[in-house]
Amino acid sequence: MPTTKAVAVMGSGAWGTALAKLLADAGNEVRLWARRDDVAAEINSTRRNAGYLPGVDLPPGITATTDASQALDGVTTVLLAVPAQTMRANLETWNDHFASGATLISAAKGIELGTLMRMSQVIVDVTGIDTSQVGVISGPNLASEISAGQPAATVIACSDSGRAVAVQRMLNAGYFRPYTNADVIGTEIGGACKNVIALACGMAAGVGLGENTAAAIITRGLAEIMRLGIAVGAKGATLAGLAGVGDLVATCTSPHSRNRSFGESLGQGETLTSAMEARGGHVVEGVTSCESVLALASSYDVEMPLTDAVHRVCHKGLSVDQAVIALLGRSTKPE
Repeated sequence: MPTTKAVAVMGSGAWGTALAKLLADAGNEVRLWARRDDVAAEINSTRRNAGYLPGVDLPPGITATTDASQALDGVTTVLLAVPAQTMRANLETWNDHFASGATLISAAKGIELGTLMRMSQVIVDVTGIDTSQVGVISGPNLASEISAGQPAATVIACSDSGRAVAVQRMLNAGYFRPYTNADVIGTEIGGACKNVIALACGMAAGVGLGENTAAAIITRGLAEIMRLGIAVGAKGATLAGLAGVGDLVATCTSPHSRNRSFGESLGQGETLTSAMEARGGHVVEGVTSCESVLALASSYDVEMPLTDAVHRVCHKGLSVDQAVIALLGRSTKPE
């Protein structure tokens, strides 16, 4: 029978599974959609998702399924935790199963290649629902730490404050503090861009550079994120908060950050292909985002030198050493 008490999480990667655990810990019935039969079966039988969150026990309130219609049946709150570049294709498949008036929350961080749309724009474009039904969750939210019950905070951004508060309450577990915000644009820009800057931090660490360099990259990375965000309509306060500075610091400094560790591998001389293969094909959003973020910045005539350097390393064959030299060789100017 359909129920309005259940919450659907579409995507069983590390972040999707962590969100499902968080929602279940907060007392919700959770339906977790998995792309692969073996992942759904493992979650239901062993209460584990070892490929994405090794060593984490999942609570009984989670039911995994590969059947999207079953996951979405009667559900009025849906968290979309698939990779940014697959969001559109997945939504096209799921569109007929969303309940009328449902709240759709993007948990993906990226800008769509080609269209240069943020994820909330992709959701509206595919589903045709009102923008007030679409929200975003973003912040310094490393899945491994959240799944371990470590204290963390996030932002739920939605133009409809009532929907934002409803999702806030669903996620309010004892160890997780969600804040609300009406600035969807700023929340998404911060989440998309920070992965690229984290790649730069990882690359610098990989070639042996230290904390001064990391601090400079984070600070100047924030400056270019702010330039882009304000150009597209974000509020500076959002980017100075959890969805901006908070997420940027966590992703740039943590060894649990997939983007930072990937950048470190590139800095140590691995190729893009070998670094991808070493991670079992797990998505590293910043590798794609550097291309779409740079294109978006170009369309607004916004300068993003760190993003450009990461793009050239990932997609144009520039070495990390050459990228460092190019950045240091830029003309001096006031901060």
